[in-house]
Amino acid sequence: MFSSPPRIGRNLAFLALAVSQASMADLYVAVGMTSESTAALRLEVDRTYGLARLHPQLDLRLATGLLLLEGQERDHNGAWLVTPTLRWSFGDSGNVFLEGGIGAAVFLNTRYESSDLGSAFQFQDRIAIGSRLGAGELVLSATHYSNAGIKSPNNGFEVLALGYRWTL
Repeated sequence: MFSSPPRIGRNLAFLALAVSQASMADLYVAVGMTSESTAALRLEVDRTYGLARLHPQLDLRLATGLLLLEGQERDHNGAWLVTPTLRWSFGDSGNVFLEGGIGAAVFLNTRYESSDLGSAFQFQDRIAIGSRLGAGELVLSATHYSNAGIKSPNNGFEVLALGYRWTL
């Protein structure tokens, strides 16, 4: 499905090494579909910080990782992601939560499928809902990628994904 360039393979190896070294980090894997109807894979390591001094139900999640996008023939693309999100947990148990945030992505190519992204740098607007499941969390997310008009054209795209976060 994802026959990626060698540098994506090196980045995946680096990500795996980072996961093994980050004892307090979690591993997040999500699969989904873009607004161009192609497959997307998101691999991240993240860490959650409690913000109880602001509100007992509020947390900050900081993540970094890769977004791999399947394309037609040689139109595959990938991006390095930096994703800060605020998490609001519902109820005392915190089993159900809502996340939202604005992060950044740096893409390998400025073209993806029929879209000219305009620049390799893109903002990512993300909203997600999730719940604890087993030893981790099940998360449904919607992410919009766009350069916010900093360079023309500004043809963004969306990714709808279902993911699982393992506590390491």
